Amino acid sequence: MSIKNEKINSNILREISYIIANEIKDPDINFVTITDVDTTSDLSYCKIYFTTLDDEKLTLKALKNAKGFIRRELANRVELRHVPELEFIYDTSIEYGKKIEEKIKELNEGNN
Repeated sequence: MSIKNEKINSNILREISYIIANEIKDPDINFVTITDVDTTSDLSYCKIYFTTLDDEKLTLKALKNAKGFIRRELANRVELRHVPELEFIYDTSIEYGKKIEEKIKELNEGNN
C-alpha cells in the first residue's frame, strides 16, 4: 500500500468515526467503533470495518441506510476529487482473537 493510500485511509477513518459518533441521529447506530478502512488504489471503493456492542446485523443495516449521508459529509471534509463508494463490513477479528485467547488459556490450564 502506498503512503498516499495510508494517509487517505487514516483521514477517512478519523472523519467517518466523527460523523458516526456526533452527527448521525439513528438510534440503531450506537457504540460503533471503526476499526479499519481499506481504500482501493484507484479510490473508487472503500471498505469500512466496524465493531459494535449492539446487534451487528441491525447496526449494519442502519449504516447501509446512512451511507449516502456519511458519503456526502465525507465529501465536505476530505479533499478528494471523487469520494469512494462506501461498504460497511462487520469486523470479526476481535471475536476471533478472543476465541484464540480462550484456547491458549485452556491449553495452559491443561498443562498445569
